[in-house]
Amino acid sequence: MPELFIDKRGRGAAQVVLIHGWAMHGGVFAPLVAALEDRCTLHVVDLPGHGRSRDCGLPLEAAACARAIAARTPPALWLGWSLGGLIALTAALDMPTQVRALAMLCASPRFTRGEDWPHGVERDVIEQLGRDLDRDYRATLERFLALETLGSERAREELRLLRADLYARGEPDPRVLHEGLALLDATDLRARLPELTRPNAWIAGRRDRLIPWAGMAWSAEQCEGSFACIEHAGHAPFLGYAAELAAALEPLLSEIA
Repeated sequence: MPELFIDKRGRGAAQVVLIHGWAMHGGVFAPLVAALEDRCTLHVVDLPGHGRSRDCGLPLEAAACARAIAARTPPALWLGWSLGGLIALTAALDMPTQVRALAMLCASPRFTRGEDWPHGVERDVIEQLGRDLDRDYRATLERFLALETLGSERAREELRLLRADLYARGEPDPRVLHEGLALLDATDLRARLPELTRPNAWIAGRRDRLIPWAGMAWSAEQCEGSFACIEHAGHAPFLGYAAELAAALEPLLSEIA
């Protein structure tokens, strides 16, 4: 079975693991890698079924992915974007010796909205994405990219960049796309947030229409973490606001240096 692909970049002392979101691959982090590579060594993951890990048979399940990444990387700051945040958070809770610090980027412990959680995506949106994948795979992914950029001050440019990246390493496997939607729908780690023992930062986009910043601010309070909000960003701050994102990561990087 092919291994999980992890691209090692940079040359700095601070070790950082980057975990992308649904339907993308590690190449989407290129602007953030460029901003950090002088002071960090970055381990940029392609999740199972995505990018250069397309033929990796590992399920897209948070604990399984966390273990596979931990087996291939040194103790590090783990940054998870969107769905990748669930994997990074799982690793921080279950393998604290491997996760020296945690950065949640436009990610929360629960992605779907509920009666006691107004800070997520309607479950109908997740379910509709699953149905649409089987009917029109490419059009569904295009619509999801539009959701990711909705609200950002640089939405048009970000959408262009995401479209260019989407198939740059091949098409994501439909099997893991469905697994990813199931992961987003079913996971709820809110009750475990007080268990976090590592330094943690929750970095939101003020204009994010998928993961509202208020839910991330609440999450930070539950685990004595820090909270930062990039004012004009949507769901993908690393595309247009890599410098601001790097600045928000600075306290964690200093902590692990």
